[in-house]
Amino acid sequence: MSLNGVTEIAEKLMVEAEKLQGVILADVRVEHNDLLYIRLRDGTVDTISPGVDRGASVRVFVDGGYGFAYTTRLDLESLRKALHEAYSMARAMAASPKRMNVRPYLLDALEAEHVWPVSRDPRDVSIEEKVKDLMELDRTLTNLLKSIKSRDIIYRELTSVKIYVSTEGRKIREEKNITYLGVVATAREGDVMAEAIERVGTTRGYALWSKKSIEDIAKTVASRLEKQLRAKTPKAGNYPVVIAPEVLGVFVHEAFGHLTEADLTLAGSVVKGKLGQKVASEHVSIVDDPTLDDGFGTFKFDDEGVSAARAVLVEKGILKQLMVDRVYASILGTDPTGNARAESFRVPPLIRMRNTVMLPGDHSVEELFEGIKFGYYLVSHLGGQANTDGNFQVGVQEAYEIVNGEIGEPVRGLSISGNTLETLMNIDAVGKDFELHYGMCGKVQMVYVSDGGPHVRVKSVAVGGRAI
Repeated sequence: MSLNGVTEIAEKLMVEAEKLQGVILADVRVEHNDLLYIRLRDGTVDTISPGVDRGASVRVFVDGGYGFAYTTRLDLESLRKALHEAYSMARAMAASPKRMNVRPYLLDALEAEHVWPVSRDPRDVSIEEKVKDLMELDRTLTNLLKSIKSRDIIYRELTSVKIYVSTEGRKIREEKNITYLGVVATAREGDVMAEAIERVGTTRGYALWSKKSIEDIAKTVASRLEKQLRAKTPKAGNYPVVIAPEVLGVFVHEAFGHLTEADLTLAGSVVKGKLGQKVASEHVSIVDDPTLDDGFGTFKFDDEGVSAARAVLVEKGILKQLMVDRVYASILGTDPTGNARAESFRVPPLIRMRNTVMLPGDHSVEELFEGIKFGYYLVSHLGGQANTDGNFQVGVQEAYEIVNGEIGEPVRGLSISGNTLETLMNIDAVGKDFELHYGMCGKVQMVYVSDGGPHVRVKSVAVGGRAI
């Protein structure tokens, strides 16, 4: 059945939902996903997994109760069955004396359609060509550095069509592509082991190599490995640091962004009750912005049919806004921010980040190094983690000493840790530059996100070693 036919079925379903007793809101979300996953391990094709995943979910809100059901069959009877399962679930919850009072924010009727443009549709590119390009990347990398012992190259692509219809009269269709490349390599010289990772992403179709060429990707990975193999161990202690956009992005996302997802905030994150208060230095402004060009978290409508708009989390150090979905918007008495996202039609949307970034300031990158007698320059990360109490740790794969305001020798096995709000307070200069980076975020469900920002200077942060 065509997606146009499914849209008509969804509209009929919502007419039926309106007639059910006590329904405050019902909606149906239809997805059609064209997927491809390719993995090369040490120059050999390990996995080629193309596929199509399609189905629909139905949500129903009844008198403070909520129900959800999904189906992989897109005919009227299957969707009608999902509707009544969700309705029955919602009524049961509404009748429970200990229920959470779930009442969604309601929106006006709207019809909209948006197709994000691509320079080359990945579905028009053969798997043979994609494998050939990945094999060339692998050969280029191994030719650059003979001490490489293993390589793992992963390519993912997703072209999704989402249709949203609600009892409010909202009817939305959006199509978007995501293409992602991840490279992990290890090298060894004597007793010294090194690992390097590079990630490239785009929403413009099969355009990775025009964004960053095969040679440039290979050079980045090889250079990181080579520097780690001869790098020194960092000195443990508290030091000033200059943080490049990639490391800043993972810090902003992991250490701060999750704290301002309203469900986690109200559950007891360190920023609970701090709206309107100072949580960072006056140099810091942080936004979650679904309008950024070529971001993994860029879209017109979220998975609740809400128009996506920038959420200003921090403005000049002041906590201004939380990320909310329809339910938490109703609880907090605010407008929804368009942050409801679901991994697939099989699960209900959660409050999730989109493109979470720190905004640029007014310093040149060179100015950030001035006056630092000794510190560290953090360029590329190996991941991070944080707790809702504000404590965080970020592993750094590419870092250098700063000596008398100049970039010095490379260091290996470095990590930074501390308290998020204290670290944000210690940011005393923000660069004019800006970069966006790409990855996935797991909060029960996995979704594609972007993060980033400019270079920043932190007066003091705890620096420690990290096992490799």
